[in-house]
Amino acid sequence: MPWTRLSLALLFAVSSLPTQARDYAYSDAHLHYVDFFQETAGMDALLKAMADNHIEHVMISGIPVAKKWHEDEPKRPRYYAGDDADAYWYSATDVIVAAAVNKLAPEQRRQLHPFLSGFNPNDKNSAAHIRRMLDLNPGLWQGIGEVFTRHDDLTALTAGDTPRANNEAMTRIYHLAAENDLPVMLHSNITSKRERNPLYLAEVEEPLRNHPHTRFIWAHGGTSKEIHRHQVQMDFLLPTLSRLLEAYPNLYIDLSWSMLTPYLLDDAGKPRAEWVKLVERFPERFMLGSDVVGRFNKLGKEMRRFDPFLDALPETVAHKVARDNFLSILPKTARDEVAR
Repeated sequence: MPWTRLSLALLFAVSSLPTQARDYAYSDAHLHYVDFFQETAGMDALLKAMADNHIEHVMISGIPVAKKWHEDEPKRPRYYAGDDADAYWYSATDVIVAAAVNKLAPEQRRQLHPFLSGFNPNDKNSAAHIRRMLDLNPGLWQGIGEVFTRHDDLTALTAGDTPRANNEAMTRIYHLAAENDLPVMLHSNITSKRERNPLYLAEVEEPLRNHPHTRFIWAHGGTSKEIHRHQVQMDFLLPTLSRLLEAYPNLYIDLSWSMLTPYLLDDAGKPRAEWVKLVERFPERFMLGSDVVGRFNKLGKEMRRFDPFLDALPETVAHKVARDNFLSILPKTARDEVAR
């Protein structure tokens, strides 16, 4: 039957309607309750930011180091890179997180998923320390991390030896994590600022291979803003992550801010097709993180920055990445509590 002018007009009108925008509920898989001076805007500010921005769950951790205000510095630095003074390992960060979470009502606590981070990853005593912390607060801790190993200039500023993800101290921690059903969030840069190859990849791949019963969340997928300042984009990152995800079912990728650009989105803010395809191929292995540090006024903005990429995914996959995948890697007791 031939098209009438009316039917053609109706067809054009329908096709011109904007597509229905998706509404996402989020889980923030990477949030620091305190900053590098162990200070925080507080739990009320965090809970308000969550409620205002559809963030239903957060991974909440401290910062495993504290920045020193050196005697020779007349002005207190605002960030770890503010001057050349050291940072040092700071175990009390976990005490701060535990105290804040333990004050909450049960329904509020169900939204928060505390990870232990206050230990020295070079110290073979750290596994015993983590075990003590688990015993002091039974049922509180739901993961380990963010563990700082290769971490840009922070590595050079932190007192002591350079931490590696595959040293003997961390090996003990991975065994402990598997024993207690705890995921491990690991910050380990895939390369240095200058080398255009996966220089430090073996430091991550060795634990993945040797600890198949430990769930690893690779913070920022091995990227960092400092690497990008020197290299802009690592061409080897996509094929490397694709190979690792295929080989190691215990690997999960935290898509926090340094992954957003230049990887997930191009310079115009459009999703990159090759990264969309990678997430579609492994729909349960990616999660979002804000990586905010002690202040929560920009929490919603950081999470919504991922919406253009989420919108390019099939809707079921997008909701997994936005919320569900983080919850799926938590200990079974925590997952059961969320499902109540």
